Amino acid sequence: KLRGKSAVRSSLDDIEGMLLGELAPEEVESFLGVADVREVFRAPRLGKVAGCYVTEGEINRNARARVVRDGVVVYEGRIISLRRFKDDVPSVAAGFECGIGLENFRDIKEGDTIESFEVREIARV
Repeated sequence: KLRGKSAVRSSLDDIEGMLLGELAPEEVESFLGVADVREVFRAPRLGKVAGCYVTEGEINRNARARVVRDGVVVYEGRIISLRRFKDDVPSVAAGFECGIGLENFRDIKEGDTIESFEVREIARV
């Protein structure tokens, strides 16, 4: 039994609140940087490491990465290793060289492009 307009409004507000809580957050991708693979090296624990030159933006360790070969995305995952010479570094800016290790991907080749990005979640309203 309904007790008036306020009871109906209260019920609708409750239902709306439940539905909003169930909506998955929207994922927004933000660009970080691009690196060109110039040479591929073998690393004892990582397998293959891409010797890269950062051409645009910045490459960050633990960021998401996408490998593009001839205009086609061949891999999307995480950067697990980022080195400059023999030092582990948190990020490498444009104009510098670095070594990039990718999680569960060993098919890196010279001429590939590695795009670095972050995915942020934004609540839907």
